[in-house]
Amino acid sequence: MSRQLTDIIKGKWRQLAGSAMINWDELTLNELIKSEGDKDKLTHLVEVRYGMTHEEAEKQVLSFFERNRTS
Repeated sequence: MSRQLTDIIKGKWRQLAGSAMINWDELTLNELIKSEGDKDKLTHLVEVRYGMTHEEAEKQVLSFFERNRTS
């Protein structure tokens, strides 16, 4: 993932947190905001909460970031 995409996501994370809550309904808004749109923090949250492998969680996070790069 490019540094530019990471910066875009972090810069508008508060707006995207609501969409992330729809995507991962077992995460709270507070957890999502605290993750700050950081790929690694969000991947860890998804991995732990949903009991999936790191690779699966990272794939979901990257897919979410790509879908929301221009939202």
